[in-house]
Amino acid sequence: MKLANTATLMSSALLLVSPVAFCGDVINKGVMLPPDQIEWTDNPRVPGLRLAKILGDAKKPGPFVHRVKFPKGRIVQAHSHPDDRSYTVLSGTWYIGWGDSYDPDQLTPLAAGSFYTEPAGVPHFISTPDGEAVVQITGTGPTAVKYVNPAHAPKN
Repeated sequence: MKLANTATLMSSALLLVSPVAFCGDVINKGVMLPPDQIEWTDNPRVPGLRLAKILGDAKKPGPFVHRVKFPKGRIVQAHSHPDDRSYTVLSGTWYIGWGDSYDPDQLTPLAAGSFYTEPAGVPHFISTPDGEAVVQITGTGPTAVKYVNPAHAPKN
């Protein structure tokens, strides 16, 4: 009987210790990316934009953090995403508007340092009339882009 109790106690101890041991490296090391180590690529879905995958992959299940560079004069027509997202404007001025069609009179300028959220499924549109803007997007994948008018979807 003592042997069975000892085996049960040891098994229980291993179950309690193992997750902590395996999580220790992640907790102690984290993710660090100095600006010179961030890899920018052409955005595969939208020609003319640049994309940096900071953490995760928006096409796969789980959290992601991506940065996107929009050139001066860019307009993104009304669209939505299936996931809740948060945005931080890292540089430039980002213009965001809400609704089913692009309306420049409804745009709100957000300067570098601004933050906002986008609820899942809510149509919005974007513009960068003043110059290049870089935003950091945080969400949970897999995600997608659904244009209100499918004719506005970029053609790759």
